[in-house]
Amino acid sequence: MSRRPAGVVAVVVTMVLAACASGSSSDATRADDNGSIARVPLPRPTPADGALRGIHKIKHVIIIMQENRSFDSYFGSFPGADGIRMQDGKPAACLPVSDYGSCISPYHDSKLRDAGGPHAMNDAIYDIDRGHMDGFAQRAFDGSPGCLVLKDVTVPGCRETPPLPDAVGYHDAREIPNYWAYARHFTLQDHMFSPTLGPSLPAHLYLVSGWSATCLNMDNPMSCTSNNGLAGDVHPFVEGQDFRYAWTDMTFLLHKYGVSWAYYTAPHSLPDCDEALPMCERPSLEPGTPSLWNPLPEFATVIHDQQLGNIKHSGKFFAAARRGTIPSVSWIVPSKKMSEHPPASIADGQAWVTRVVNAVMQGPDWKSSAIFVSWDDWGGFYDHVVPPRIDEAGYGLRVPSLAISPYAKSHFIDHQVLSFDAYLKFIEDDFMNGARIDPRTDGRPDSRPDVRENAPQLGNLISEFDFSQRPRPAFRLAPRPATVRGAVERPRGP
Repeated sequence: MSRRPAGVVAVVVTMVLAACASGSSSDATRADDNGSIARVPLPRPTPADGALRGIHKIKHVIIIMQENRSFDSYFGSFPGADGIRMQDGKPAACLPVSDYGSCISPYHDSKLRDAGGPHAMNDAIYDIDRGHMDGFAQRAFDGSPGCLVLKDVTVPGCRETPPLPDAVGYHDAREIPNYWAYARHFTLQDHMFSPTLGPSLPAHLYLVSGWSATCLNMDNPMSCTSNNGLAGDVHPFVEGQDFRYAWTDMTFLLHKYGVSWAYYTAPHSLPDCDEALPMCERPSLEPGTPSLWNPLPEFATVIHDQQLGNIKHSGKFFAAARRGTIPSVSWIVPSKKMSEHPPASIADGQAWVTRVVNAVMQGPDWKSSAIFVSWDDWGGFYDHVVPPRIDEAGYGLRVPSLAISPYAKSHFIDHQVLSFDAYLKFIEDDFMNGARIDPRTDGRPDSRPDVRENAPQLGNLISEFDFSQRPRPAFRLAPRPATVRGAVERPRGP
């Protein structure tokens, strides 16, 4: 496996962002309880389609964003999904590691806490390795600069001796039974790509605005240029820097159209935090504090529209679910402990997501809700699919993603090419008659290079719903199944 210096990032990005060869935007997989697989046509909806008109049965779009897992690390062995390639019943890939003088194949990882690997833009380029998708194991051994300071074995790549890297490991229903149960009962998206090759901050910026940029003039949205490599060393807590994001985000349109929204988060410490750096001095981030996972407090639109109060403690979401007052649009991000961000426990993260989903299902808003669960970036974990090229930034690596709704198709695997832009598109089609965050039409021009919701490669989440069906009842699961490594727990009744 050839390697290249970090200085050739721009060239390599162009080389590796080839079209995705495996996954089509025109079909899906439906699997029954016995594991039988069938291909079904998946036409793209148009505004004239009844399916698209039916979207207005959804009154509440809820996006739960977890942390740092690749698709293959969670669903690589899920029946019918575009998962880990097998040969004679064993993973076919073998990822070279100079420390072993050989290579390592993907393997089942029974641990509930992982280290993963480094996951900045340079690490993504290394992992992709010009389309070979074989850099994950070596990169996990290479580690990160923080290791030189902390010598902390919980930091990805910081190890005195090289063990089998869990960046190449994968989990299944034995460790994450609830996620697999949701995938079986509702819809699994097996070509959801993180919106950028970068880490958490740009992914969360795309999640709420369809772009990640750096702005020269914080009061001028036309002064911004694309920046998808934003990481912990470019962070709102660096003293003397103003990180107000000047370009337009989704909340501008929501406010303009009178659509209620909230961004729910919980107090936590910084992820990927090297305590030797000044930005790590804050022990706890409150909901109103801007952070890698909570960028909205620094958006000019949120400040000018006086909507900082819409950024709330996650406890208020559970209260709204009980009362039946969930906003039209909700983003929900976890605390560090519940995030699944290495080295956090995946059992804790699954329990958190299950509690959020149960809260919606137990409340009066379930019958009109669409819940989307995803993970912000790949976290250094192995995935075999080359990200497709969409624009100058491309997409990042695949992440797990689920659609949960009384109208979501059951036992359904969506193979469309998707990214977080699809969430914005769904919200815009549902609540704003298809208006886009578009400098030409939204009334607030910025200098974004394109409108990602309109990318021809991007699929449409509406294809995962059947609005002609009778709304399906709640499917509540125990947040902590009796035996994590046993069979998937049978769901409780409504």
